[in-house]
Amino acid sequence: MKEQLESLVQQMRQHGMAYESATKEFKKQYILSVLASHRGNQSRAARHLNMHRNTLSRILTELEIDPRQVRTATRRPPRSVERNHVAERKIAQ
Repeated sequence: MKEQLESLVQQMRQHGMAYESATKEFKKQYILSVLASHRGNQSRAARHLNMHRNTLSRILTELEIDPRQVRTATRRPPRSVERNHVAERKIAQ
């Protein structure tokens, strides 16, 4: 994994990405990944990141991340939709 990170850093540097932009993008992707793994739950994500929920909320604002987008992207469909899919599968069989 360390080699992959080093390769990515080299690519970013070769393309002229500034340090500030690179660190901001890394933070954003890392936090988005943790949020997604906790299905948008900020409290759980903050615990995983070893920070207070309010700190995570402030960082989300700074990085212009809308936690609602993460939440809806990882949310499963409503039960009524699930039931319709199950019923459709039974009819098709």
